Amino acid sequence: MATYEYSCAQCGRFETRHPIGTAPSRVDCPECGAPSRRVFTMPHLSLMSKELGAAHERAESTRDEPEVVSEVPRTRTVRRPPHPALAHLPRPRA
Repeated sequence: MATYEYSCAQCGRFETRHPIGTAPSRVDCPECGAPSRRVFTMPHLSLMSKELGAAHERAESTRDEPEVVSEVPRTRTVRRPPHPALAHLPRPRA
């Protein structure tokens, strides 16, 4: 369910909830019953997690001014021990 905002000429703005993509362009005001038009607003980006917000900010900042690098980044090779369950598997004979 998504929250949609409508504006009543007499009572002001109010919100209703509808399944995404099904909000009508006009609904009746819950206080006076007058037909009210839908108002298009920004999504509630402040409700996202800090990590997602930081990723969104990085993506927005690099859209017009991409980060420039002077050399190819070095790859890190991380040597991890094999999973203990792999020791029980049959081994091919050499």
